[in-house]
Amino acid sequence: MAADLTQNKPGLAIALKLSAVFLFMVMAALIKTISGHVPPGQAVFFRSFFALPVIVIWLWQQGKLSQGLVPSNLMGHVWRGLFGTAAMGLTFSGLGLLPLPEVTAIGYATPIFTVIFAAVFLGERIRFFRLSAVGLGLVGVLIVIAPRLSIDADEMTTAASLGAMMVLVASILRALVQIHVRRLVQTDSTAAIVFYFSVTASCIALLSAPVGWVVQTPAFVWVWPDAWVVSLLVTAGLIGGVAQIMVTSSYRFGGAAMLAPFDYASMIFAGIIGYVAFNEVPTGPIVIGAALVIAGGALIMWRERQLGVDRSKSRPNQPPAGTP
Repeated sequence: MAADLTQNKPGLAIALKLSAVFLFMVMAALIKTISGHVPPGQAVFFRSFFALPVIVIWLWQQGKLSQGLVPSNLMGHVWRGLFGTAAMGLTFSGLGLLPLPEVTAIGYATPIFTVIFAAVFLGERIRFFRLSAVGLGLVGVLIVIAPRLSIDADEMTTAASLGAMMVLVASILRALVQIHVRRLVQTDSTAAIVFYFSVTASCIALLSAPVGWVVQTPAFVWVWPDAWVVSLLVTAGLIGGVAQIMVTSSYRFGGAAMLAPFDYASMIFAGIIGYVAFNEVPTGPIVIGAALVIAGGALIMWRERQLGVDRSKSRPNQPPAGTP
C-alpha cells in the first residue's frame, strides 16, 4: 500500500514544497497587515480554525480521516499544541513589530535549536562537525538581532527589540515542537498530528478571549473586526491549511533530505513580498546573518544525510507533521 501512496517525482515534490513556502509567506504578510487591528490570540484562532475545513476535506479525500480522529498519545498532542500555539502567537506578535524578512531570518534558528534539544532531550550525539554548524548558525542569529539589542528611550526601537525577542523565543518553541513531533510519529499517524494541531491551536487561542476580559490589555482583548479584516483573517487560515497540505503532499513525491533546503527559499519570497507590500528592504545584518544561519542549517542537513541519521529514512518519504 505504501508503494501506491509514494512516488519518486522530484520535480513535482519541489514544485509543491516551493508553492507551500510561498503560501506561508503570503499568510505571514496577511497576518502582518492585520496585526494592528486584532490581538495575536485572535489571529491565531482564525489561522487555525479556518485551516480545519481544508485539512478535514483533504484527509477525507486521502482516506485518512479516521486516522486523524483517533490519537494514540492525546497528551503528546496537547503539549505539541501548547508549544506550537505559543510559537505562532509570538511570531504573529513579532510580525507586527518587525520587517517580514527579519522575522523570516530569525526563524531560521529553529533547526539550530532542534539539534541542541535533540541532544538534551533525546540523547542524540552531536559530533564536532554538527557542533560547529550550530555555532555558525547561532552567530548568524546574533548578527540579525544585534541591532535590536540596544534598548533606549525611542519607543519604536524598544518595540522592535521586543519583537526580535518574541520571534527568537518562537524559534526556540518551534524547536521543542520538532522534538515532540519526533516522539509523536512513533505512536500516531501524520494525519492525526496535522489534524489535532489545528484543533488544539484553535482551542488554546480561543482561551485568550476570556483572558483578555480579565486582564484588559490590548495584547489579549478580542475585538469585533470589520469585514475587510475578517476577510484577511479567514483567507490567512485557508491559505495556511492549503500550504500545510502542500508541504505534506510534497513528501509523497520526494525525500525529506532533498526537500529540506527549499525551506530557505522563504527568504527570497519574504524579501519580494516585504518590498512590494510593506516597502521593506533587508538590511546588511539581516542578509549576512541569514546567510550564516542558512549555511549552518544546510551543513547540519548535509552531515545528517552523510551519516544516515536523517529521520525520514526510518520511514521512507514520511511527510512531516505540519507546521505551527
